[in-house]
Amino acid sequence: MLEDVITAKKNLFEPGAHTELRMQRNRERDVILLAGDVVHNTRADYSGVSARVYRGGRYGFSSMADCSSEAAERVLLAAAENAAFLSAHAPGDRPALPPAPGGCVRCAAMGDPEQRVYVDFIRALDGYIAAKYPKLLSRRLHATEDSMEKLLAVSDGTDAHTVSPRSYVYVSLTAETPAGTPVSRFRAIGGAGTFDTNFTDPAALYPEIDRLYEQLMQKREGVYADAGLRTVILGGELTGMLSHEAVGHTVEADWVLNGTVAGRCLHKRVASELVSLSDFAHTAFGAPCPLPVYVDDEGVPARDVPIIENGILTGYMHSRETALRFGAEPRGNARAWLFSDEPLVRMRNTAIHPGKDQLEDMIASVDEGYYLTATENGQADTTGEFMFGITMGYEIKKGKLGRALLDTTISGVAFDMLKTVDMVGDRVEWESYGFCGKKQPMPVGLGGPALRCKVLIGGR
Repeated sequence: MLEDVITAKKNLFEPGAHTELRMQRNRERDVILLAGDVVHNTRADYSGVSARVYRGGRYGFSSMADCSSEAAERVLLAAAENAAFLSAHAPGDRPALPPAPGGCVRCAAMGDPEQRVYVDFIRALDGYIAAKYPKLLSRRLHATEDSMEKLLAVSDGTDAHTVSPRSYVYVSLTAETPAGTPVSRFRAIGGAGTFDTNFTDPAALYPEIDRLYEQLMQKREGVYADAGLRTVILGGELTGMLSHEAVGHTVEADWVLNGTVAGRCLHKRVASELVSLSDFAHTAFGAPCPLPVYVDDEGVPARDVPIIENGILTGYMHSRETALRFGAEPRGNARAWLFSDEPLVRMRNTAIHPGKDQLEDMIASVDEGYYLTATENGQADTTGEFMFGITMGYEIKKGKLGRALLDTTISGVAFDMLKTVDMVGDRVEWESYGFCGKKQPMPVGLGGPALRCKVLIGGR
């Protein structure tokens, strides 16, 4: 755990200037097995201290790869000098940043298992796969953990000491179709917590492996989708990807200032009245979020941000600075990846709210269409136009699931597609692996219920 040498430095904060002093440690642990052989085995740690000072409408920032008391004093001084320089050469008339409630957030200690824990676990899992499914074309397993530990002292707002570990086992299996074409299925298993707490017994993952193999065999006999505008049911994983990539980024206020489609849609209809979407801080629908955030890196206590309410775009996600420019209220969305990064407006746990429809009824309502369940990649731009790869799905014929689909794509414009939603499932699925890549990596959660809608689907 980091030693707190920064709280005592608050007596050095410049009176009247908003100041953030942050000490941070990131750690990464990775082991990859390919066909039973270790091909990657790394441990990495990055730590240091940074300061940011706001004066005259401008931020000054400084960082050092050092967690000492002396380093904290040096970055404070440098950040103040940088703020003074920028405000003198680019004067502005912006008022003070909006204040945040004071307080203190503290975390529990976090363990750090040895590297052999990762190696032994996925070796055992790989042995199970190799013995039970020997005809696979290839198998790849990846055990991983990453965490951010942060100490934060602010001139106004909430001081904090937080730790946010998450750990996963990624499993990728590949087989061959009767025509000799490779097909693959991927599954990420895990979530918040250290590796040794999330993964204690490889046998606990065997049912997940068996389900993944069953899907792979279905896909091995799969067919291509018929291209065109089709009625589809998006599974929760696809809904989450849509919420994050095609909607969430367009309503981050710094990007709104740069011209996203959401800038001209505030208080207007952007979706069916059945659709509501929020960026959740730490609790959603009566349960903890997959990656809870309690305070951001500007010392703002984290609260939920309603984005779409019954189809109407109602708000954006903010930092203190963008909140000032929009006359809004910051709710804890400013986060930084490394000690050397400045906080940016970032999503936390972004999801469409559940509705009242059961998945079985949604499938039964479709005469001809598709049920799309998995994606491994997606992209969208500031217009909300998106394209997602579909790696698992099924035909729907006369209200019944049919054959599995081979890989395809879906595309559209989010605010147009969401207006076609006419059924919303009653159960939310979450995903929290991977990183959001907005200038800096950042762990995020995304999710939602099944949606029935119309979308453009690719074919062969």
